[in-house]
Amino acid sequence: MTKNGLLGAGGTSRFPQTPSTGPLRGRELQAAADGSGFTLWFTGLSGAGKTTIAELVRPELERRGRLVEWLDGDEVREHLSKGLGFSKEDRDTNIDRIGWVASRLTRHGAAVIVSAISPYREARQQAREMVEQHGTFVEVFVDASVEECARRDVKGLYEKAFRGEIKEFTGVSDPYEAPESPELVINTEEHEPEESARLIVAKLEELGLVKDEVAA
Repeated sequence: MTKNGLLGAGGTSRFPQTPSTGPLRGRELQAAADGSGFTLWFTGLSGAGKTTIAELVRPELERRGRLVEWLDGDEVREHLSKGLGFSKEDRDTNIDRIGWVASRLTRHGAAVIVSAISPYREARQQAREMVEQHGTFVEVFVDASVEECARRDVKGLYEKAFRGEIKEFTGVSDPYEAPESPELVINTEEHEPEESARLIVAKLEELGLVKDEVAA
């Protein structure tokens, strides 16, 4: 982490610790009393930084008293979409399921974070429409080039995809349709994760979805 980021010297968070782990223990996390739930939807290539940024944004939303539910793409595939492959039809089904769950949580006032590649515009639009029946949908395009994502890839998946060993790999042998008008674009080749998280929280403040400060 950078010394000017969310983590200070020795890896200590410059944000106060979350209610469940630190000095804010006992602060009640709750859904918005006015029902103003929202979904923060991170989309981008594998390795672009969606999960890394979500891991920083989540505790900050909790610090501000919001009840947060996080739907991570890998975990959803393990528990909700097990058995689905990576054809366009299966990918669309997966995103439809995530969108439906996010809409239900949003309806009940939760702050929902989704981190999923979600490569197709039409599927993301359908997810948006489901969520917007009950609250605000904030699409964040986590942007990084295929080359940079491959450089970050410690599992070697991109290398295998380049060699043709992995089929239907987004950004290599399968398309990624970048958002045309997202609420926010974060270029992770230009911004460190901590700065990216700050930009996202600032956008949520601008939209009136989180409080500017935590009450003393």
